[in-house]
Amino acid sequence: MENLRLFSLTVLFRPYVFLFLGIYLYAAIKKIGPKKAVLFTLIAWAVAYVSEFSSVRTGFPFGLYYYIPSTTGKELWVMGVPFMDSLSFTFLSYSSWRMARFFIPQGEKFSWKIIMLGAFLMTLLDVVIDPLALRGDRWFLGKIYYYPTPGPYFGVTIENFVGWFFVGALTMRIWKAVDGAMDGHQRKDNEPVPGRDMLGPALYFIVLAFNLSMTFWIGEVTLGITGVVLFLPVTALFVNRVLKNSGERVRECNSKRSEESAV
Repeated sequence: MENLRLFSLTVLFRPYVFLFLGIYLYAAIKKIGPKKAVLFTLIAWAVAYVSEFSSVRTGFPFGLYYYIPSTTGKELWVMGVPFMDSLSFTFLSYSSWRMARFFIPQGEKFSWKIIMLGAFLMTLLDVVIDPLALRGDRWFLGKIYYYPTPGPYFGVTIENFVGWFFVGALTMRIWKAVDGAMDGHQRKDNEPVPGRDMLGPALYFIVLAFNLSMTFWIGEVTLGITGVVLFLPVTALFVNRVLKNSGERVRECNSKRSEESAV
C-alpha cells in the first residue's frame, strides 16, 4: 500500500514524465501492439534500473554519481533509485529506436546498424537532458543527483554518455532477440504505415523540444544553443527523409491512377 501511495505521488509530482510515457504507450501500441509494448517497457526499464543501481554503487556503466534522497516520501524510490528516472528510459529508448528505424530502409532487417544508430540518437538526446537535469534545482525537477567529480561537458562526465550508449544498445539488442523470437525469427519490421511510423520520431522531437525549452527557460543560453546546433543535422536529415517519403508516396499514387486510367 505504501508503494502504491508513493507511485500515486510520483504521478502528481512528475506529470511531464507520465505525459511522455502516455504518448510512448500510445505510439508503441499502435505500431507494435499491446503485448510487445508491455515487453519493450519491461525490458527498457529493467536495463535502465539495473544500470543505475550499479552506477551509484560501482560507477558502471554511467560513471560514479549519487542520488540526493531529498524527495523520498514525495515519490517512489526503488532501492536508492528514483522510479521516474529509470522509467524515463522506456520512452527515450523507444523513440530513439523508432527514429533509427525511420532513417533505415523499411525492408532491411532489424540489424546492428539500427541498434547502433538508435543508441547514438538516444545518447545525443542525453547531451541535452543530463546537463539540464544536473541543474534541476533551477526548475521543477529539483536537485536529484550530483557527480563527486564534475565532468567537462557542462558538469556532465564523458562516462555518462558512454553509459547511455551502452544502455541504449543493450536495450535494443535484447529487444531484437525478443521481437525475433516472438515473430519466429522473422526480424523484418512491420509494413510501413506513414502515420504510425511518425509517432516514435514525433515523441523524440517532443522530448527534445521540452528539454531545450527548459534549458533556455533557466537561462542556460550557451547550453541551449549548443543543443540546437548539435541537433540541426539530425533535424535536416529527418525533414529530408519526410519529404523524400512523401514524394515517393505521391509518385506511387500517380502511377496507380495512370494504370487504372489505362485499364
